[in-house]
Formats: sequence, C-alpha cells, structure tokens
Amino acid sequence: MKDYKRTLVTCALPYANGPVHIGHLAGVYVPADIYVRYLRMRGKDVLFVCGSDEHGVPITIKARKEGCTPQDIVDRYHGIIKKAFSDFGIDFDIYSRTSSDIHSDTATDFFKKLYDEGKFITKESEQYYDTEAKTFLADRYIVGTCPKCGNEGAYGDQCEKCGCTLSPEELINPKSKLSGAEPIKKATTHWYLPLQDYELWLREWILEGHKEWKTNVYGQVKSWLDGGLQPRAVTRDLDWGVPVPIEGAEGKVLYVWFDAPIGYISNTKELLPNDWEKWWKSEDTKLVHFIGKDNIVFHCIVFPSILKAYGDGFILPENVPANEFLNLEGDKISTSRNWAVWLHEYLKDFPQMQDVLRYVLTANAPETKDNDFTWKDFQTRNNSELVAIYGNFVNRAVVLTHKNFEGKVPVNLKPEAIDAETLNQIPAIRAAIEDNIEHYKFREALKEAISLARLGNKYISDTEPWRVSKTDMDRTASILYTSLQICANLAIAMEPFLPFSAKKLTEMLCLENLSWDQIGSGEIIPAGHQIAAAQLMFSKIEDAQIDVQLAKLAASKAANAEDVTAVTLDTAKAECIFEDFEKMDIRTATVLEAERVPKTDKLLHLKIDTGLDKREIVSGIAEYYSPEEMVGKQICILANLKPRKIKGIESKGMILMARQPDGKMRIVAPDERLVNGATIG
Repeated sequence: MKDYKRTLVTCALPYANGPVHIGHLAGVYVPADIYVRYLRMRGKDVLFVCGSDEHGVPITIKARKEGCTPQDIVDRYHGIIKKAFSDFGIDFDIYSRTSSDIHSDTATDFFKKLYDEGKFITKESEQYYDTEAKTFLADRYIVGTCPKCGNEGAYGDQCEKCGCTLSPEELINPKSKLSGAEPIKKATTHWYLPLQDYELWLREWILEGHKEWKTNVYGQVKSWLDGGLQPRAVTRDLDWGVPVPIEGAEGKVLYVWFDAPIGYISNTKELLPNDWEKWWKSEDTKLVHFIGKDNIVFHCIVFPSILKAYGDGFILPENVPANEFLNLEGDKISTSRNWAVWLHEYLKDFPQMQDVLRYVLTANAPETKDNDFTWKDFQTRNNSELVAIYGNFVNRAVVLTHKNFEGKVPVNLKPEAIDAETLNQIPAIRAAIEDNIEHYKFREALKEAISLARLGNKYISDTEPWRVSKTDMDRTASILYTSLQICANLAIAMEPFLPFSAKKLTEMLCLENLSWDQIGSGEIIPAGHQIAAAQLMFSKIEDAQIDVQLAKLAASKAANAEDVTAVTLDTAKAECIFEDFEKMDIRTATVLEAERVPKTDKLLHLKIDTGLDKREIVSGIAEYYSPEEMVGKQICILANLKPRKIKGIESKGMILMARQPDGKMRIVAPDERLVNGATIG
C-alpha cells in the first residue's frame, strides 16, 4: 500500500432543502469524522472538506412549496446544517456552499475548458414540457409509476422506493409535478459528456485497479460498466444554478451532478487559495470520498470522467467507502413524510449527549446492508454499554483514587500477574482498531474500542480494590495504578468515536497532548500525577424520554396518513369518458407459480391462469408478498396492457394493487373466488 504524504477526505454535499437526519449521519458524516480524527491523532496531514449542495431541482421544488425564492431556502438550511454539524462534533476544515462566487467560477471553468476542447457532444432531443407551467421539466419535476417496482411516486431520475436509476422516458403515466398535467415532448438542445469514451479507462482503473473497494461500490460500478455507458447530460433547462457559460444557452444551467462534485475543489480553493493544488494535483495526496450508496455512480463514474476529461493532473479517489441506508423503526427514512430523527432536534432533546448518538449510529452502522435505528435500542446501548461499562469503570477508578490516594496516581507497589496480563492485551486491541478503521470498518473498530472499556470493567471487578483497600493498601495502589493506565488508553482510543466524552475523560485525568502511538505503549499517566474529581461520563436515559420520541414519530405517521389522503384527492386523475374505460380489459386470474426474480429485492415472477391463456407477469410486490403466499391466490389484472420486458422476462399485464396511506401495497382481489377470466367493469 502506498505511503501518502497527505489525505484529502470529502463528504457528500447535503442538499440545502432540509435539515440533516440520522440516515445522513450514519451513512456518511460520522464514519468520515471518525476516519479524519483517527488520522489526525496519528499525526497525519489531513484536509476535511464538505459544504451545502445548493443547486438542483429539490431546492426549487421546496421554494415553490413555500412560496419563496430558492436563495431563501438555501440560506436557511445551509445555516441549520452547518450549525448542527458543528454542535455534533463533525470537525470539517471547511463547510462552504455551491452558491458561492468561487464555486460558480470553478464550475464555469470546468465547463468552458471541456467545451472549448470538444469534450462534449451536443444533442437536440425531445424532452418533457409542461404546457400549463410553460417550462421544460427537469427529471425531478416529473413523477410517474416506476417500471421496476410499480411505485407510483417515482421521479424522472430515480425511484426512491426501490433505488433504481431511471430516465423520464421509462416512467409509466408521467405527470408534471408543477401542474399535474400530462407533459408533452418538445425539442431542446443540451450538452452531454460521452461517458462511453471513458469506459475502457474506467474498467482498467476500477475493475482491475481497485478490487479492494467495498462490495456494494465495486458491484454497482461493474453493473453500470457491464451495461454499457451512455452520454450523460451536463446541462438542464432550469432557472436556478450555475448558468451555462456559452452563447445560445440562455435559460440553461449546469446539471447539479456536473457542478456539485466540483464543489469539493472550489471549497478547497476557498480555504487554501494559494495552496489548494497540492491537495488535488499531487500523487502524494490520497483522496477518499465518503458517500451514501445512492451517490456511487456519480463519484465513481461521472466525476472521475469529468476529471479525466479536464486533465491538468487532477487526482482520482483512492477509495469510495459508501454505506447502505439506515431505516427508522422498521420504515424507510423519508423527509417528505417527516419520518426521520433530525440532528438539530436531537441536540435540543438530548443536550450534551452527542456521543450517545455517535455511538449508536456507529455500532449499528449500515456498512454492508441496510440497518434499522430504534429508540429502544438507542436507550439500551446507552444504559447497558456506555453507562454500565465505560462510564462505570472510569467512575470507579477515579473515585477510588480520590478516596484512597487523595486523587494522586498511586505508585505501583505490589503488582501481580493479572495487572500485566490485562495491560498486555491493549496493543492487540489497538492493532485491531487501526486495521478496521484503515479498511473503513468503523462498526468493528468501535467494537474493539469499547472492548477496552470492557477489559477495564472486568479487571476492576475481578481485583475489587474497594475490598482489598481494607487490608492491603500496597496492592490497592497497584490495582488503581493499572486501572488509571487503562483509563488513559481509553481517553485516546475513544477520541475518534466519542470525542466529547474522551475530552471529559482527558480533563478528569488532567492529561494533555495525547497521541495515538501512546496506546498500549506502557505508562501514560505517571505515579504522583494529580487527577481531577470524577465527572459523570454518561447519564441513564429513562423510559419517559424515549416515549416522547416515539410519540413524535407516531404523530408524524398520523399526520402523514392525513396528508396522503389529501394529496390523493388533490392529484386525482383527469376525467375520462366511458369509452376510454372500456378499453381496459380487467379480469380475474389465479397464480400458478411464483418465484423471486434473481438479483432483485422487489420483483416476483408469476405464472398465472387468466382463463383465456397462461402467461407470465413480473410485479414489484416481493416486499409485501412471498412466493409461497402468492401461489393459488386469485388476483385481478389489466390483461390487455402492452407487454414489456423486465429483467429479461416478458411481462404481460399488471396486477391491480391498492396503496395504503402508510405506503404499503395490497392486492385487490374478489371477495369470493370467481372463474378465471371473469371481466371486471
């Protein structure tokens, strides 16, 4: 492995259209902060860069909803996000924004250079246009039914239910999010980066050169490359963003996924105007992107291709350790449904308890699969691990030192084998923490770090200094000397993970300038050293506090159920005449066979009897029904829907489903069994 002189760490730029929630923290910002703090403790030269992503359609949608300007939205949420990160201990060197002048200049320079060098292709295409709103529709302004999973609220660029990437043309029954009208196609010209020109280079760089990347990252990139890359638009018809800097491009801006990653560079230039190039153009710099899994393609394919096209010595990421998603109480976190734990609200509800959330999110990090946050687990981990193990050990060691030795570290007068055996375990724990952090396995690293507290707790329980002090003060001195060495090791080992409590412990021990290399190195806190009085490291969380949070979520769910009903009424489909309805051939059918579609989570492959024929249907119902439940079930289908291929299977028809206010789907079936092929109408 190459020994780099410096490390540049970036975090995905959060959209400034809402606050930060625990899903963002677990997926991106907490692991990145752990990594940076660890490197700094090892004396490494590190730069930690982030900022608000203030362009793109989500911003304009929020502004339209609230009846204000996009600038009003980004100014408000940039401030909220920046303060929440700071209060939570996410220690960026710079947290800037993409609405800054320096970012606009940098993004403009990238576009102009690639444009002047002929790196783009120009395409006139038919794009969706809202005749009522009189505007072209960006992908996020188009909603419809996902062809992959049947979600009726999919966007024109992505289905947030199944996570697949889409284009507006793939949506079934697309509608304008602005007016609700059915959009028309209208000619418009845009500039595209021909990603296919970089496909062979990407294959060599990633598939051959970075097989050590996390499985989810490597696999997603390989899937895209195996499917063949296509030109990617770098401009959009929109009135909010960085204007396209060429003649004939009035009313167009840089596509947010062209301009946003350039924000890493512009933010570095803002912080270090005279020294930024060594962080972006030196082979001695290691670049690491921390992102969520929904950003993998942009950071591993699109942005590297932009840098490759630009040239001029820009480095590429050495690693992109993307995490999976964190759910909340068994349900997907959703900002639109207010189903989230917002960071700024948490900090108000649990003051001075930043480390508890950092601990729980890291211990339950979605590193290899989606994980679930529950308030009961939050309470249990705090009370049974942080309070009962870590805090309990430190409190006993410090309190007993004050009680028996006036707060001075005692001399190691009467050591026994158990003392050395305990301390000799620390170097191995340190090595395990290092190995896991350096391989981006922060959950395992924390498990090793907390094992040091478990080691101390077991040691002090086994040696019982409160009992020994009644008859043997020399032995008591050795026990507390050893215990305080473990405390000092803990203060160092825990700093990357739990910086607030580590600082509290350091202050209790009256230690300064601790470094990572001191872990397991022997005596850290010398005999005769005066320590301060004990402080409470962690407080027990009571049931009443958890009940308040659960009540909040219940209120959100209830309010969302009402909102869903209201939205359904507001977005009722346009009137149709009876002759239109007569065109639909809706019939009963029975499922004969059912199986999951390989390599998908949502799709079932069904063989059904319609009474007229036996056919196959692919349906996105696997999260609601198992194959075993479906066999023998009578269903209703739209029998004359034009066939389409899904995952290589020709699907003939669509199952009638009803979506409940909580988002769950249920099959619409007759009350009693009917003959297959009975018509419904």
